[in-house]
Amino acid sequence: MNRREFIAALGIAAAWPPAARAQQPERMRRIGVLIGLASSADDPGAQEILRPFKQAMQDAGWTDGRNIRVDYRFGAGDLAKINASAAELVALGPDLIYAAGLPPAQALHQKTRAIPIVFTLVADPVGFGLVATLARPGGNVTGFMVWEFTIGGKWLQLLREIAPEVRHVGILYNPDTAPYAAPLIASARVAAGSDVMVSEHPVRDVGGIEAATSLLGKEPHSGLLVIPEPFTNAHRDQIIAQCARFGVPTMNPAYGATKRGALIAYTYSFDAMVRQPVAYVDRILKGESPGQLPVQTPTKFELSINLKTAKALGLTVPEKLLALADEVFE
Repeated sequence: MNRREFIAALGIAAAWPPAARAQQPERMRRIGVLIGLASSADDPGAQEILRPFKQAMQDAGWTDGRNIRVDYRFGAGDLAKINASAAELVALGPDLIYAAGLPPAQALHQKTRAIPIVFTLVADPVGFGLVATLARPGGNVTGFMVWEFTIGGKWLQLLREIAPEVRHVGILYNPDTAPYAAPLIASARVAAGSDVMVSEHPVRDVGGIEAATSLLGKEPHSGLLVIPEPFTNAHRDQIIAQCARFGVPTMNPAYGATKRGALIAYTYSFDAMVRQPVAYVDRILKGESPGQLPVQTPTKFELSINLKTAKALGLTVPEKLLALADEVFE
């Protein structure tokens, strides 16, 4: 090529649009997603998580198949399956793993101290040893916890607002799966004051649920507060059925509880809790350390009420409470 041809060739290259001159493929990143309670991507429970998660990833600029590959695994609510799925994801060597729920986060944390883990829908990450402190997690794990322990008082307060005749509130939980119950119960006792008796009802099986609700149903002016945790979440519908059977007004903050027949719930916005951790996924993929990203608490809560259940219990829901509700089921 002579000098004139060389200069002409440079001119042609310079005339190409920037996109054509920089046609280098983006680096393909890889992440894992572990959902503990669902059995497959087709499970309705999985869709409740995957829909906002995928949208948030898209909004952050991550498109599956273009600049990121996402491997999904599911636990079907079984600890052995969750552990096996966690091991599979770790073996793939992804850049990061997103864990939905406490058992998945624990299983992943046990299997890797190198791969970054971003969790959501977890209570008491410090107590469960996932992070050193909320402000400075310090390891390979960070994420979003479901609430602060003072919410126990708010649950009791709202139960009394919708059922003002309640003078005794039982608190239902499984001590094996809710070791964080004590501070929630303590805040509920503070809110109860001297007007309401608070009793604990630790249960470990379906029989225990029936016994606790039956006992409360036999005592006039009794109500129930369900601590949301792996056992009570998995047995949400059984708890709702027994409360209906024995006529017990119940605050049940488990996801979807009021839609299924619980009287009242006050809890984090589920979509927000799934979407918000994607900001951390994005930041870690761009080079930040999970140990330097503080664990965050929800910024949005939702109140829901089931009017059909209230009517069955002979309750008239105050207009003020109805006006505050984000969802009302009739």
